[in-house]
Amino acid sequence: MKKSGVSTQHLIHSQLISVISISLVLLLLGIMAVLLRFAGDLTTYVRENLTVSVVLSDEVKEADIHKLVKKLDAEPYVRTSRFIDRQTALAELTEELGQNPMDILDYNPLRASVEIKLNSVYTESDSVAVVDSLLSAMPGVEDVIYQKNLIDQVNTNVKDINLILLGFSLLLLLISYALISNTVRLTVYAKRFLIHTMQLVGATGAFIRRPFVWRGVLIGFLSALLAIAMLSSGLYWISSQTSGLFTLQRLNGLAGVFGLMVLLGIVITLISTALAVSRYLRSSNDELYKM
Repeated sequence: MKKSGVSTQHLIHSQLISVISISLVLLLLGIMAVLLRFAGDLTTYVRENLTVSVVLSDEVKEADIHKLVKKLDAEPYVRTSRFIDRQTALAELTEELGQNPMDILDYNPLRASVEIKLNSVYTESDSVAVVDSLLSAMPGVEDVIYQKNLIDQVNTNVKDINLILLGFSLLLLLISYALISNTVRLTVYAKRFLIHTMQLVGATGAFIRRPFVWRGVLIGFLSALLAIAMLSSGLYWISSQTSGLFTLQRLNGLAGVFGLMVLLGIVITLISTALAVSRYLRSSNDELYKM
């Protein structure tokens, strides 16, 4: 009875160590997924704050301006638009320069314009060029001004960052699989003689494999839940320290990250367990002692 109690305690301790070890690996994957998620949000934010100024002709009438703004708002490439009359433009330039240009020129050199911000999918360099031609063809538009070099630089940097993050994510995924697989193999290793004994009494491979696989799936699921709890606690603490960096609006994205962690925890442990058990099913009694 005492020996049975010690064996049960050892089994629980072994399973607990497995859950903690796998959960820490899944936590790293979760952190990487969160970084990718918010890197995407940051990319969208930067792209959608690139400004295109549509300079209007002096001859355009106020009624035509309202029609133009309404038409722009209906375009799929426009996220927001803001009409700036000559006096508002002058006031903003005076505030920026610290001096009123009219004090020097005796007239207002600025034109009325519509400041638009594009939807992120239209901020690629070739898309902006197409938008430029469409805006320039509109009646009452004299010029379209945007910082082409800045847009090209932003797009180049975004692609480079995405490639780096993707490469690092794939590397981390491979490392995580190796670590989880090693943890699972150690757990199955302790049962290798039990597997061989079951084979000797006529149990099929599928029958022997089934309880190990289900236990692996359960461990993967519990590990994912523990990792999610740790990640959620960390994000909550960060949110409290950064004035709501992770807000409710981002809940859907985080739900996807949590779902990915559960899926990876289950799939990786399932595959690793099945492969580990299959290895010992193919081993002879002598080989088991040499392992």
